[in-house]
Amino acid sequence: MFDAVASQPNPRRMQMKALQTAFPLWARAVLLAGVFSIAAGAGLICYRLYLQPTTLTVAVGSFDGEGKQIASIIAGRLATTNSAVRLKVENAGNVLDAAKAFAAGTVDLAVVRADAGDLQQARTVALTAHGVVMIVAPPGSPINSIAKLRDHSVGVVGGEINHGIVEVLKKEYDLGHANVVFKDIAPSDARRAVQSKEVAALLVVAPLTEKYLSFVKGLFREGASSSPVLIPIDSAGAIADAKGPYESFDIPKGTLRGAPPVPDDDITTLRVGYYLVANRHLNASLVADLAKKVMNVRRDLVSEQPLLAGIAAPDTDADAYISVHPGAAAFYNGTQESFMDRYGNAIYLTPMVLGAAASVFAAAWRFLGVRQSEAAHPSLDALCVFPGRIRKVDDEAELMAIEDEVDAILRAELLKSADRDESGSVETQALIAVAHRLDNLIHHRRTVLAGKATPIGEGDSKPTGRNVGRPTRFATDKLNSSST
Repeated sequence: MFDAVASQPNPRRMQMKALQTAFPLWARAVLLAGVFSIAAGAGLICYRLYLQPTTLTVAVGSFDGEGKQIASIIAGRLATTNSAVRLKVENAGNVLDAAKAFAAGTVDLAVVRADAGDLQQARTVALTAHGVVMIVAPPGSPINSIAKLRDHSVGVVGGEINHGIVEVLKKEYDLGHANVVFKDIAPSDARRAVQSKEVAALLVVAPLTEKYLSFVKGLFREGASSSPVLIPIDSAGAIADAKGPYESFDIPKGTLRGAPPVPDDDITTLRVGYYLVANRHLNASLVADLAKKVMNVRRDLVSEQPLLAGIAAPDTDADAYISVHPGAAAFYNGTQESFMDRYGNAIYLTPMVLGAAASVFAAAWRFLGVRQSEAAHPSLDALCVFPGRIRKVDDEAELMAIEDEVDAILRAELLKSADRDESGSVETQALIAVAHRLDNLIHHRRTVLAGKATPIGEGDSKPTGRNVGRPTRFATDKLNSSST
């Protein structure tokens, strides 16, 4: 039965390609080195991509260019320290235009004033300064309260950016019915407007720094006994309680002049914050790193760059007018995620997912009927042809030629077995079985040709106990020794 099946070629085996190829040692070494090189290269690329800095575009603007100067100092420091976060500064012209650019989504960050523009998508990263509202009348003016502004004009220095404050004051003090007129005035025209009495007072919103206080004092002619008059906003507390962008603030005594002090007592007014804001959809880890870098720059350079003195943490309360960004809040509250907190789940779950995917792939592979045992075995295919030829041999010379062919195949297989790994043991065992079978058939056919036995029958597969095919037996013994 075995001989009948073995004598016919297996169409399925002949049609399928081999799924495993035995490579020599040097080829496997080269292949392994190539795999390791590719893996190392991929790891290096991923590492470089991980270290590659992220550049964020920030829009800034101010009438005197100070906003751009502050942003440039921070951007330069981040670049020189090889920070993972970099800033690209874009000059928007003024704070209002910076807010418009941010609302349009053309920039990632912006330095804006809390009462300017559409800030629905904005989340604070850092406070950069406080703008204090100062209503200032010329020296010697009888106007020392908002009520006395009736039937007068007030110049609004900066124009549109301060319209929000003007509307708040109009509503709180009913200035519309008091016939108070507010006129937009460019900073460069403010002094002329006062001297020409075009306006009775000026409304200025600026930080209480030496630079801006000098600007305010320079708008008026001061004498030894005369100085500008600061008009208080007595209802600042009520305005601040409305939870808008404004806060109540007291201008300290002697802010404009020390001796004699001007003002001669603390003056109640409003102030509004300038913030570095980020889009609320910006990655929290990235924003946390940015907030950390900005505060580090302030700490390191504030002694050299006084402009950075106004940088501080924003209001992190839940009811803040502009909510703090979750990433910045994590930094300021000390809850910033570590590397393992951030990527621990991915590191833990990735091997499990890959293992499950490999199991599913293996199951699908087996379901499709692809088996390693179905791979083509040229040596086995060649040996399985010999039983039919042996039965048809009529002389000893032809039988010896078959023995030589079998020996050649077995010797070739013996050489291959030296380089074959464990996966080739099954094929080797099959070759040993076929070699024993052929050895018995050759011996039996030689006996038949000599007239000492009957033709081959169903019991041909049983050993006769004699071995005349010496070369075949030699090769078989070698295969036996190599398989063990």
